Amino acid sequence: MLSQDHNEMLTRVGPGTPMGELMRRYWIPAAFSTNVVERDGPPQRVRLLGENLVLFRDTEGRLGLLDERCPHRTASLFFGRNEESGLRCIYHGIKFDVSGHCVDVPCLPPTPDTTMQKLKNALKIKSYPCVERGGVVWTYMGLPELKPAFPDLEWTMLPESHVYATRHIQECNWLQGLEGGFDATHLTFLHGGATDPSRRIVPSFYEVVPTDFGFLVGTGRDLGKEEIYWNINVMLMPFHKIISSTIHAAHVWAPIDDENTMLYSVDFHPYRPLTEEDVAKSKAGEGIHTINIPGTDHSIANKGNDYLIDRKLQASGTSYSGMKGLAVEDCGIQESMGPIADRGLENLLMCDTAIAKIRRLLLQTLRDHADGKTLPGMDAASYRVRSTRCYTPKGVSFAETMPDRVRVAAQAAE
Repeated sequence: MLSQDHNEMLTRVGPGTPMGELMRRYWIPAAFSTNVVERDGPPQRVRLLGENLVLFRDTEGRLGLLDERCPHRTASLFFGRNEESGLRCIYHGIKFDVSGHCVDVPCLPPTPDTTMQKLKNALKIKSYPCVERGGVVWTYMGLPELKPAFPDLEWTMLPESHVYATRHIQECNWLQGLEGGFDATHLTFLHGGATDPSRRIVPSFYEVVPTDFGFLVGTGRDLGKEEIYWNINVMLMPFHKIISSTIHAAHVWAPIDDENTMLYSVDFHPYRPLTEEDVAKSKAGEGIHTINIPGTDHSIANKGNDYLIDRKLQASGTSYSGMKGLAVEDCGIQESMGPIADRGLENLLMCDTAIAKIRRLLLQTLRDHADGKTLPGMDAASYRVRSTRCYTPKGVSFAETMPDRVRVAAQAAE
């Protein structure tokens, strides 16, 4: 059970909150590059960490992410004119470049240059730097002097043909998504469809260890011999997960605000292009992807229609949940806990060991941040990791051996 104070610390992400300030130390996905392909094209609304912003690509191809409110009369810049290397508010014509500098105030009569410059300085709008990696626009919302290099996140460094990515909105707090991603036991039930108890595979061991990039989550099964079979997932601070499979996968739970999350889901292969069959399965809503309402980031199966749950399918024994698609099942359950789950009502079990440990590590990271200590993931190279599955002899220390096993270089050498 988590105290209310700790629950608030972990879930609230707005400006000035402990978790919000921590997340602002990292690069955050804002949109797909395809949302802002056109130079001088229409601005796009973006909401991140409780802030309303607008994203645009200027005449030179540079990306700008600005506060949605014009600092003059707070009109929305979403309706602005994107022209001649800047975004112009249509209320009074005031114009801003991608760095937030005011470059034109046409609503004023002729004014001395020094006076005009002072006015422009006063009208500077909040802006955040952007980079494009892996077909995604990423932004950094923290103090400029603390900005880290963009991390060596494997799927963002691959050719376009090796990656398939989608996103959809989850109507719940980011932590519900993250915890669901590292809840190993639900795979057997919610996703596994194990209505027959004899077919259920439940882990015997749960390990969570901190690392220089975030933490490792390991679930082990005792095979009855002299070894343990481990499934090891990696959490990259502050909201990434890498999944090990035939085709590797990744999640990014980017908080829109306290009660909504943009979940980016990625299939990728480090060594070859994805096949037509690979992509077709993803587009069909199999695996970690949803099928969205055209032109939106909302899944067709959603809270408003009870995720299209099929009770006959559920009763048939061929589906444990009656919902279709892993992503829909996850959304349905995570959103069913409410916009922000009340963790004070929980009764954690042994199978929730990893969840409890993850919360403690996140709380410790918040304390470290408040104390000015070095945070995990500040070294770009530390993100060169990949989830894996492996066997180890019994008695081998998980904490001492597994951090090296997830390094990309180590797996490439195998």
